[in-house]
Amino acid sequence: MVIRRGPGLVGTMARTAVIAGTASATMGAVSHRQQQKYQKQAAAQQQAAAQAQPGQQATGVSDSDVAELQKLAELQKQGIITQEEFDAKKKAILGL
Repeated sequence: MVIRRGPGLVGTMARTAVIAGTASATMGAVSHRQQQKYQKQAAAQQQAAAQAQPGQQATGVSDSDVAELQKLAELQKQGIITQEEFDAKKKAILGL
């Protein structure tokens, strides 16, 4: 009669350590991939927001400045102010 022994305590502990290490490494890799994915999404959203208002962000022109320039352009178009007056006011508004 042959009695077979199981893997034993040391073998079971070694196998458990390998499984736990593999699980830990897998979770770390998945976490890293998700973090990269979220960073790419955040960067894409920031880029989209920057492209949505390129003139205002690039030059620092506010909505009120744009409205004032539009009013001045309308006054110039109607002949109430001259081109020179419009240009001077535009430079003053834009800080040029």
